[in-house]
Amino acid sequence: MTTTPVSPAPVSAPGQLPPSLIATLPGHYYTDPEIFRQEQERLFESMWFCAIRSADLAKPGAFRTVQVGRESVLITRSRTGELRAFLNVCRHRGARLCLEEVGEVRRNLQCPYHAWTYDLDGKLIAAPNLVKMPDVDRTEYGLVKVALREWLGYTWVCLADEPPSFEETVMDAAVERLGNVAAIEHYGTENLALGKRITYDVKANWKLIVENFMECYHCATIHPELTDVLPEFADGYAAQYYVGHGAEFGEEVKGFTVDGSEGFGKLPAVAEDQDRRYYAITVKPTVFINLVPDHVILHRMFPLAEDRTIVECDWLYAPEVVESGADVSKSVELFHRVNAQDFEACERTQPAMASRAYRRGGVLVPTEHHIGIFHEWLIGMLGGMDG
Repeated sequence: MTTTPVSPAPVSAPGQLPPSLIATLPGHYYTDPEIFRQEQERLFESMWFCAIRSADLAKPGAFRTVQVGRESVLITRSRTGELRAFLNVCRHRGARLCLEEVGEVRRNLQCPYHAWTYDLDGKLIAAPNLVKMPDVDRTEYGLVKVALREWLGYTWVCLADEPPSFEETVMDAAVERLGNVAAIEHYGTENLALGKRITYDVKANWKLIVENFMECYHCATIHPELTDVLPEFADGYAAQYYVGHGAEFGEEVKGFTVDGSEGFGKLPAVAEDQDRRYYAITVKPTVFINLVPDHVILHRMFPLAEDRTIVECDWLYAPEVVESGADVSKSVELFHRVNAQDFEACERTQPAMASRAYRRGGVLVPTEHHIGIFHEWLIGMLGGMDG
């Protein structure tokens, strides 16, 4: 694999900065409800959004509701086994169809208000006195469908009337980071089993979490366990700084565990040059993928407000590891500590975004310059809003 540095795209800043520094976004980008509303509209409701792990809906009738931007999205498994996604809104008077986050129905989805009833493919099949209304098209008045794709064992949805190319906006994130899609497919994520899931309620803007994940300038300060396993992180260069580069395990480290002890056997298709290395991928806007030889860690963010983000983190292992009841606590604990340390730092930063000291923003040092690409992308998606 190549190790080409990512070229920074600096955000313009008021005043003159020395060449070593480029400006961040101004503080109000992290606190302004109107900016968050525009992000909901132009990002979360327009792009592909990683909603659930497909295996969580194991049998027909299982469903989950997720918040995507300002919409509640209902994802179900149909009677023929396919996943379907709909807006979680009854077509009659707009009542929320499913109030529970997770559940299971035997055959149909019924609105608790006036009992309009839909099959698992979204078609209207019954309602009080419906037979006396033969002019009502049961497909036309079915649930509003949401575009759905599956990749890496996860269900991605898009609320846009004309969704962008999944290959160009989601899968290309792997190409940008690793050099080719095959490099991520070697981990066989869609065939892995869930070993652990932890949900974090982070009192911080979602962009602070993305920016934190993209850089390792902070690693030596707040991640002692991680830098013990990945010594190069102590120098401040994040895994995402170079295309195709994975941070190498320390010489005495046996596995990606909290104490560096041995983990599990390498996943079957992981290439030799990927062994004993950690790779990180950001899939904009809200997904982090972490690849190590024996497991995969995937974060999904659900931004709920300008200062609150739910993060679901999954630890995925070979099925035989989970089925055997093997103790995965040491590998889970390593990244759980990283998460807790990162989210504490983000929560410590969030209040300062409203300070006059951060009115014009802060600065990025050279090992953080690639975050400027994220900022430029965001400004472009928001229609070139000025700071």
